[in-house]
Amino acid sequence: MTNKVNLYESKSFKNIDYTEKRLRDTEFYKCEFVSCVFSKSDLIDISFEDCTFENCDFSMTKIRGTGFRNAIFKGCKILGVDFSECDKFSFSFSFYNCHLDYSTFFGTKLLKTRFEKCSLQETDFSEVNLSSSVFSDCDLTGAIFSNTILEKVDFRTANNYSIDPDYNRLKKAKFSALNLEGLLYKYQLDIEYNN
Repeated sequence: MTNKVNLYESKSFKNIDYTEKRLRDTEFYKCEFVSCVFSKSDLIDISFEDCTFENCDFSMTKIRGTGFRNAIFKGCKILGVDFSECDKFSFSFSFYNCHLDYSTFFGTKLLKTRFEKCSLQETDFSEVNLSSSVFSDCDLTGAIFSNTILEKVDFRTANNYSIDPDYNRLKKAKFSALNLEGLLYKYQLDIEYNN
C-alpha cells in the first residue's frame, strides 16, 4: 500500500507556523514560503523543487531525505541544520542574507552554490565539494574546511575564514590580498597592513 503524495504547484504560503510539526508525503513545485516557521519541524522525505523561502525560520529542522532542488533562501534563519542528511539527487541551493550558523554540509556536493551576505559561523564544510561556489560578504568565523574541494571558489569578499591549504584543494580559488591571513593562521604570523 502506497501513501498518497500531496502535490502543491505555484502556491504561496505566508505566515504559517509549522513549529515542531511533522510534514510527510508532500511535494512542492515552484512554491514560495514567506515568513513561515519550520523550527524543529520534521520535513523528512519532503520535496521542494524551484521553491523560494523568504524570512523563514528553519532552526533545528529535521531534513533527512528532504529534496531541495534549485531552492532559494532569502533572509532565512537556518541554525543547526544537518544538510548532509538531505536527498543527494535533489540538492542545489542559493543563500542570500541568511544565518546558517552551526549547520553542517559534511560530505555533500555544493557545486556553484552562492552564499551572499550570510553568517556561516561554526558551519561544517568538511569533505564538501564547493567547486565554483561564491562566498560574497560572508562571515566564516569558525567555519570548518577539512578535505574540502575549494577549486575556483570565490572568497574575495569573505571574512574571518581559516583554511589550511595543506588539507584542502584550493586550485584557482580567489582571495583578496587583504584577507590572506585566513590561509596563514596556523603559522601565527603577525601581519601588518601599510596604508
